[in-house]
Amino acid sequence: MFDSDAVISQQGPEQKLESIDRVLEAHPSLMDAYQKIEPMILSLFGAERMSIFQRRRQHQDLVARFKTGKETREINVQISPQSIAGYVALSQLPLIISDPYNAQELQDIHPRLRFADKFDKTSSFRTNNILCLPILNAGVMMGVLQIINKQSGSFTDTDLDIAKKLTAILGQKFRYELGGTSQPFDYLVHKGRVKEKQLKELTDSSSDTRQLIQRLISELRIPEKEIGNALSVHYQVPFVNYDPDKYHLYRSDSKLNLSYLKRNFVAVIADVKENPIVLMAEPNNAALLMEIESAMGIDSYDIFVGLPNQILQYLGEGSGGGAPGEMDEILDEIGTSSEESEESVDDLSDDAPAVVRLVSRILHDAKRLNASDIHIDPEKNGPTRVRMRVDGVCRDMNQVPASHHSAVIARIKIMSNLNIAEKRVPQDGKLAFKMGGQLVEVRVATIPTVGGEGVVMRILASGGALPIDKLNMAPGNRTRLEEMIKKPHGILLVVGPTGSGKTTTLHAVLGYLNTPDKKIWTAEDPVEITQAGLQQVQVSPKIGFTFANALRAFLRADPDIILIGEMRDKETAHAGIEASLTGHLVLSTLHTNSAPETITRLLDLGLDPVNFSDACVGILAQRLIRTLCPNCKEKYTATEADMGFIHRQYGEEHLGELNIQEPLQLYRPKGCEECGETGYKGRTGVHELLGMTPELRGLVYKEASVSEMKAQAMKDGMRTLTQDGIYKVIKGDTDIAQVQIISGTS
Repeated sequence: MFDSDAVISQQGPEQKLESIDRVLEAHPSLMDAYQKIEPMILSLFGAERMSIFQRRRQHQDLVARFKTGKETREINVQISPQSIAGYVALSQLPLIISDPYNAQELQDIHPRLRFADKFDKTSSFRTNNILCLPILNAGVMMGVLQIINKQSGSFTDTDLDIAKKLTAILGQKFRYELGGTSQPFDYLVHKGRVKEKQLKELTDSSSDTRQLIQRLISELRIPEKEIGNALSVHYQVPFVNYDPDKYHLYRSDSKLNLSYLKRNFVAVIADVKENPIVLMAEPNNAALLMEIESAMGIDSYDIFVGLPNQILQYLGEGSGGGAPGEMDEILDEIGTSSEESEESVDDLSDDAPAVVRLVSRILHDAKRLNASDIHIDPEKNGPTRVRMRVDGVCRDMNQVPASHHSAVIARIKIMSNLNIAEKRVPQDGKLAFKMGGQLVEVRVATIPTVGGEGVVMRILASGGALPIDKLNMAPGNRTRLEEMIKKPHGILLVVGPTGSGKTTTLHAVLGYLNTPDKKIWTAEDPVEITQAGLQQVQVSPKIGFTFANALRAFLRADPDIILIGEMRDKETAHAGIEASLTGHLVLSTLHTNSAPETITRLLDLGLDPVNFSDACVGILAQRLIRTLCPNCKEKYTATEADMGFIHRQYGEEHLGELNIQEPLQLYRPKGCEECGETGYKGRTGVHELLGMTPELRGLVYKEASVSEMKAQAMKDGMRTLTQDGIYKVIKGDTDIAQVQIISGTS
C-alpha cells in the first residue's frame, strides 16, 4: 500500500507508537508531519482511512484538515450529538462503532446520534466501522481522531488502548500548535503578571478555583479581564465577562434548576440575536456539559468560559439591585406554584411576592436596557411573552406561565390605578417606580385580545431637554428652523408617527427659546420632559381638561410661547390657529407621514386655508433611524447599487449639494462587544422641514394637491426624509439599509 509498509509492518504496536512520536518531534507542526505519520497510523490499526478533526480556536466546531483520500476540501462538524466526531468531542468519551448504518446502535449511545453518510454518498467509499477518540491535553479537548474501516474484523478494546496512547502523543502536538496552557493561569505567568512561584503558592493554599481567582484579584491586583483571557487560552473557548446589555438569560422549556446552575457555576445565556451560549467556569467538564445539553434540548450553541462570580451575577447574585438572573429565580418560583391545583391558581393574589417581584424586575430591566416600550403579549394556548423595544427594535426577553398572566396584569393595573375588574375594554393609566434614586414614569395601556388582556407600557423620557445642537439636523435645516422659531408669532408643527421623537424635538426648540424675557406655557399628556423656566400643565381628558381647554386658559395667562402636546381634533387645531394669529408662537405635534401631507390633513379637519397659511411658519416631519456603532463601523467603497439608490432618491438636480467625492466611501455595520454584535448603537433623527413661502401659501389658498405642494416646497429648499437620510449615510451616521426602511424603496 505504501513504500514504508514493509518496515512498519514488522514493528509491534509500542514500536510503531515510538516511531510516530519521533516523527512528530522531528517536525515543527502536525501539518508538516502528517504525510509521514498517516501511513504509520493506518498500519498501526490495519485500517483504510483516518481523519484528525481539530477544534477551531474561538469556535465550537471541528474541522478535518487532515484527511486520507484524494479529497482536499475541509469537513466542518458541529460539536453536538448529531455526528459521531461531534458526539465524541462533546462527551470526551471514545467510541467503537461496529456499523455506522445501524440506527439502533447509534441510538443506544445517544438518542440524537447520527452518522453523516453524505461523504459516502458522494464517493464510491463505504464506511463499515469506526474507532473515534477525543484528543485531550491537560483536560482540554483539542480535537478528535477518527480511524475508519479495520480491514480484518472490527475494532477491539486492544485497538482502543493503543489509540488512547496515540491521542496522548497527538495531544501534546495539538497543544503546541494551538498555544494552549497546561494549567488555567499559566498565561498570567507567560505575560509577566505573576511569578510562577507566586502562582504555585496561591494554587497550593487555595481550596478551589473561585477562591484562587478572588486572591489573584485582591492580592495581586490582576484585572478580571486578564484572568478571563488566561482561562480562554487554557480552555480554548472565548471569555465573556458580566455584560447585561449584551447578554441575557436564555429562555427555554428546560428543567434546569437555578440552585444546580449556581452550584456548578453554569449560566445559559443568549446574545441579542438569541443565539444560546453555555457559560461555564470549567468548560472542560464534559459530563456537566452533556447534562446541560440534554436538559436544554437545543442542538447548537456556543461554549464560553466565565469567572464564577460573574456567572453568579447572570444568575441573579451580587449584582447590585438585581440582575437579569433574578428573573430566572422569580420564574422558577412561579413555575413551582403553577404546578399546584387549578383552585389555588384561580385564587392567586396579585400581591403574591413572586408576581410583585416579577413586574418590578421587568420594569427595572427595561429601564436598564434603555427600552422605550414593554409589551406583555398573551398567547391563546401558551405562555405570555414579555418583549421590549430597544433602539426601535422589539426583542423577546422572557416568558411568563399562562397560569400567572392574570395576576401579572392585575398587578400592573393596581400600580396604574386602573379597574382590575374590567377586562372587556381598553384602559389607560400611568405608574411610577424608583430606580437608582430616580423616579421613572410609565404610561400604561391595556388592550383585550383573544388570548387575554395585553399591556403596552411606554417608559417616559426623564430628565431635562436635549440641546438643539444634539438633534443632528442638516446645516440647512438647522438654519431655517432657527429663522422660523425666532418669529414672534405663528404656528410650528412637528409631525411623525408615535415614537419618532417629536416631543424631544419640541423641548429642544423650547430650550433654545427659553430665556428670562419669554413666558412659556406647555400643555402635555403626559409631561415627559421638565425644564426650569417653563410653566408645564398635565391635561386630563377624563375630567374635561382637554388640550383645547388648556389652550384657552393659557391665552388669559399672558404667554409668549405656547406648546400644545397634540392637535388631536378640530377644536384644538382651531384654537391653536387663533392663538398664533393673536400674537403668540404656538408649537404642536400631529401624527402625519410627511410635511406636505400635514397641510391637507389640517384642511380636511375644517381649518380655513387662508387662516392656516397665514399662521403657519413651518412644518417639521421626522423619523428615528438606527445609527452605526462608532466603535466598529467599517468603511467600504460604494457599490453601483448604492450609487444608483443615492442618485435616484436624492435627485440628479440636487446631488451637487452633497459634494460627493469619487470613489464614494460609505460605512456599514460590523458588530462588536459595544453594540452586542448588531453593528448599530442608538438612533438619530432624519428631518423634512417645510417653510411657508408666498408661493406655497398661494397653493394652500387653492387647496392644491399634496404633490403640487411638495414640488413647490422642494423648490423653496425642503429636502425629504429620504434625502436627509442619504445625507446622514454620506456623513457616516447610518447605512443605506436604514434609509431604505423609512423610504420604503430599494
